[in-house]
Amino acid sequence: MAVLHLITIAVISYLLGSLPTSIIIGRLFFRVDIREKGSGNAGATNTFRVFGWKAGVVTILIDVGKAVVATLFVSQLPAFGSATTAPFLEPDAVRLIAGCSAVVGHIWTVFAGFRGGKGVGAAAGMVVSLYPVALLITVGIFALLVISTGIVSVGSIIAALLFPVIVTLLPETGIGSFSPLLFWFSIPLALLILFTHRRNIGRLLHGEENRFENLMLFRRLFRRSGNKRQDATDQNGQDGMR
Repeated sequence: MAVLHLITIAVISYLLGSLPTSIIIGRLFFRVDIREKGSGNAGATNTFRVFGWKAGVVTILIDVGKAVVATLFVSQLPAFGSATTAPFLEPDAVRLIAGCSAVVGHIWTVFAGFRGGKGVGAAAGMVVSLYPVALLITVGIFALLVISTGIVSVGSIIAALLFPVIVTLLPETGIGSFSPLLFWFSIPLALLILFTHRRNIGRLLHGEENRFENLMLFRRLFRRSGNKRQDATDQNGQDGMR
């Protein structure tokens, strides 16, 4: 019964993660299949690109939320009858099974021909449930990279690579601690994100990856500062000629 209980948790979590948020939003509000526009990916980044920031924010919030629900709540579903909840597994393992199932559902959704997103949003939902401090640091790195380069995939890839490092170093600082299971799991999680971004990596190597110019806040600030200095110089030059 315990094994059946785990299978039930995994299936429910998979179906929850399979909710194709961007596809639903595209068809309901824009009468468009997101997989036929932009990069063709049914994820939040392409939703931002095709439908705008409002639809993109809603998409990422739902994608994160469904993994949080799976990891924290579906994993706690009561066992059948008098059976215990997988007595041979520690609670973190059950939460990991639920969270991973949601991520798999997000990437390979049964509701849309197994063509979903890249799993970053769903993975973030699982990570915030299991490694909240590590996620905050990872999100900070992601945001810094995106506003520096304007390329979301750069932030996702590098943040994924650094995530196991962050999980390793945090206990040494006394800020956070993780069970050995969660540490070892951080590595395949990072590798999964890299796998789903394999095409982005190819485009990056060829200099063909899409860039969001509006997200490049540092460049905009430097450009604005440079324009102000130029205007001041021009004004001083005109004053000097009078």
